[in-house]
Amino acid sequence: MVTSNYIGRFWKKVENDRILCNLCPRHCTLSEGQRGFCFVRQNLGGQMVLTTYGRSSGFCIDPIEKKPLNHFYPGSSILSFGTAGCNLGCKFCQNWDISKSKEWDKLNDQADPKTIAKAAKELGCKSVAFTYNDPVIFAEYAMDVADACRDLGIHSVAKTAGYITNEARPEFYKHMDAANIDLKAFTEDFYKKLTLSALQPVLDTLLYLKHETNIWFEVTNLIIPGENDSDKELHEMTEWLMKNLGPDVPLHFSAFHPDFKMRDHPPTPPKTLTHARAIALSKGLRYVYTGNVHDPIGSSTYCHKCGMLLIERDWYVLGKWNLTNKNECAKCRTILPGCFDDMPGNWGAKRVAVELKDYR
Repeated sequence: MVTSNYIGRFWKKVENDRILCNLCPRHCTLSEGQRGFCFVRQNLGGQMVLTTYGRSSGFCIDPIEKKPLNHFYPGSSILSFGTAGCNLGCKFCQNWDISKSKEWDKLNDQADPKTIAKAAKELGCKSVAFTYNDPVIFAEYAMDVADACRDLGIHSVAKTAGYITNEARPEFYKHMDAANIDLKAFTEDFYKKLTLSALQPVLDTLLYLKHETNIWFEVTNLIIPGENDSDKELHEMTEWLMKNLGPDVPLHFSAFHPDFKMRDHPPTPPKTLTHARAIALSKGLRYVYTGNVHDPIGSSTYCHKCGMLLIERDWYVLGKWNLTNKNECAKCRTILPGCFDDMPGNWGAKRVAVELKDYR
């Protein structure tokens, strides 16, 4: 049964009949009827209610590479959905019509977790993605969907900013099979001014995923001209990633386009992404990609040992595939880290809208 007033987790009662949310580092303290910064978690009757449980802004089948995940069953299709609201306040949000929405008419499709899993199975999707807005704020819904998917052999993917508390992080990620973490910049000043949040909890999430889980994860950095594109910041960020996560975690540099409250900034020049990729490779990171631009070289995967082209990509379309035994370089037998089938999927670049009412 789908309900929009689901009693959530990760909260406790405090003085004066208020409740304290322990899901994200904002730690919103809510009086009766008050909503958190994310807008979707509310104090009703002295309990934390997730008001978007079972409600979505829409379902689409995407290529897995769009998340972006390049080392998680390449070429496969993924059933993607989100809800509304967000626990960050990014002035450059590329999905602001969903993440900043406070209008419930955005949530025009309803589905319980078992229906979503069933739809993914029947549609031939290998995975389900929690995306478009941050799944941390609808954690209970995402975790229940992930459990239903796992029962049917469907993987679950979190596309998230990683802004979550130490208390909630283990519970959330134990339900996930893969994640892409948006590392939006590498300074606290950027996070404070342009996202209304903080950097350190995101770094804590990356460290947790690397050292305390077996989840496959990749990192995305949206480069915004004049804000987080300095050589100093790129050097410091990639040095930290190499030192703390190692050489095998894929890193995606993505191009910004003017949107929401930052329409006065120019789009990211492709050469900026190419330059950032060169810096990251120079630090020892082995799998560095460019995104939101047409760059077959920067979006393809190469063997770090012999340089052979392993997975050719042109936008979201795969070309040459030079892996054997699922994940070995066909030339030198070096292992390519990630999750792979014997052969790539053939979903391509298609994006197909899905109505879940057809699967109830």
